[in-house]
Amino acid sequence: MNQADTFWESAPQTPLQLVEAPLFDDLGIQLYIKRDDLIHPFVSGNKWRKLKFNLLEAKQQGFEKLLTFGGAYSNHLAAVAAAGQRLGFETIGIVRGDELTPASNATLNFVTQCGMQLVFVTREAYRNKEELALRYGPDCYVLPEGGTNALAVKGVGEVVTEITAQLGRVPTYLCTPVGTGGTLSGLCANASPDTRVLGFSAIKNGQYLLPTINALISQAAGFEKVNYEISWEAHWGGYGKTTSELMTFIQNFENQTGILLEQVYTGKMMYQIFDFLRPEGAYFKRGDVVVALHTGGLQGRSKALDKS
Repeated sequence: MNQADTFWESAPQTPLQLVEAPLFDDLGIQLYIKRDDLIHPFVSGNKWRKLKFNLLEAKQQGFEKLLTFGGAYSNHLAAVAAAGQRLGFETIGIVRGDELTPASNATLNFVTQCGMQLVFVTREAYRNKEELALRYGPDCYVLPEGGTNALAVKGVGEVVTEITAQLGRVPTYLCTPVGTGGTLSGLCANASPDTRVLGFSAIKNGQYLLPTINALISQAAGFEKVNYEISWEAHWGGYGKTTSELMTFIQNFENQTGILLEQVYTGKMMYQIFDFLRPEGAYFKRGDVVVALHTGGLQGRSKALDKS
């Protein structure tokens, strides 16, 4: 067994934690959080699952370098940098925003410390990823932005099996933040027909993702599945944007549950889930079992959240 196999097999089965609150008891709804933030200290959440089969494939094909893409707060860049360092890959990250530097935030600083070479490009140049990949990584295994491809969908699918076994039944709803659509696609492709998948978009005007999402689901499932919907209003002004109201919600949630969130993805999802609880019966209904996937990314958590 090689180093890559051992690394991916070392992941524990992450717990399914019930969120205990009088509100849920009153409404007769169960909310669980699948704690994939605990899967690995650096390659956490959905990034572990999306990278697993991609990096096994890269090793099998004999690649020594990885190239990928991301924004200023990209959980994906952080995970690729950490996994690459652990598995002996050189890593290159193409970053959207030529005004940025490795010191711009904690995420970019972290990936640099992991040995990732960062290339900062304009937002216009960033749109042509094929050209950038050829220019900066002709000998690299190229991972798409967010790690979203067919192998990523396969990896995410494994969490559905885990959740069903832990619950002892299929959930009524599976919830996930949406960045590039890969995690949503993996949940949809593997979810029971009795489960509805809810996505919460972390980006503004993300409807352009729908053709890619539908194609990935169909490819993985072997037929068209329309068992999902996406809340496009969960972005709070756009990717990485936040407000004092959102930050207060996250702090209150953490104080009540002990579960840390971040403000880019999971905090926005959880706020919207709670918003769906009122008025009673408007969305979730008595007897529903709701599972929210914690997609990790806590390296991008704002330090402001640690202030009381």
